[in-house]
Amino acid sequence: MDNKQITLKEIAKLAGVSTSTASRALDERFDNYNSKIAKNIREIAEKHGYIRNIIASNLRRGTTRTIGVLVPYLSDTVMALLYENIANIAERHNYFTVVATAGNSKEREREVIKSLLDRKVDALILATCSLDDENIASLRRNKIPHSLILRTDGQSYSSIGDDKAGAYIATKHLIDLGHKKIALINGPIKSSNSKYRQEGFIEAMKTSNLKLNKDWIINLGFDIKSGEKSGDILFSSKKERPTAIFATNDELAIGVMSSAYNHGIAIGKDVSIIGYGDIPLSSRLPIPLTTIQIPFEYMAERAFNLAINNQGHYPLINMVTPTLISRKSTSKI
Repeated sequence: MDNKQITLKEIAKLAGVSTSTASRALDERFDNYNSKIAKNIREIAEKHGYIRNIIASNLRRGTTRTIGVLVPYLSDTVMALLYENIANIAERHNYFTVVATAGNSKEREREVIKSLLDRKVDALILATCSLDDENIASLRRNKIPHSLILRTDGQSYSSIGDDKAGAYIATKHLIDLGHKKIALINGPIKSSNSKYRQEGFIEAMKTSNLKLNKDWIINLGFDIKSGEKSGDILFSSKKERPTAIFATNDELAIGVMSSAYNHGIAIGKDVSIIGYGDIPLSSRLPIPLTTIQIPFEYMAERAFNLAINNQGHYPLINMVTPTLISRKSTSKI
């Protein structure tokens, strides 16, 4: 056995047990994992350099205990935080996660989904959903276990924040500070979070009898660069400028803050800015960012449960209300 990988059958023979007993002893999911016999089997396995083939073992059981997670970009802090929380929760349940990115391409998303399914993942968790998403509809038609996180199409099991309520809270915060000239910087309306956050903004403005300026509603991307570009549009205008800005994620807000700095506009004095997400950087900026906090861990845990073992225990759309975190980037006018 010098140059040859020792087999499970040989480990069992050395331990004086059946092959099935040896297999269970090497699998931490079984109740007898910490028994004296199991520990002895593992010591023999370690001594002889036995490496358990987890993939083959799981395939024999019809499962790989692997979750495929699909996000647009890992450079997006929110997406990275979501994946990190999903991975941590999966690990606690003895699952492994594989992350893949698809950008904003539905064709790329379709290819990535196929690639993950070819690797026999047990389920998918997707943060890439757009409204009327054919890729998600295909998963439903083919009865592939999956859940959506952060975004929803309203038809697959989803774990999301109440985007409309969160946007309403953000906008109302600015209104309560005395602001009447408020701009919205948002991502593309094709995603549910953009759509509902814009709806929440508009509702808050209308219920407070404030005028909507269409030139102050900008829909570009969700990244810092888009926020900076949106800020440049607002701050370079020779017309009237807004006194407050609601950016529908923190990266957009950070981009707006950069633009404000470049235009010599004092944040929290000349203009109030509120974001959405409460990413770790938000509280550590030179002028800490007021934002709407999303409970990422809760959303990730629910998405995991929806994907793996939902049997009618949860509603179709699982929604949690975000909370306001007030900091120095917003102030009374």
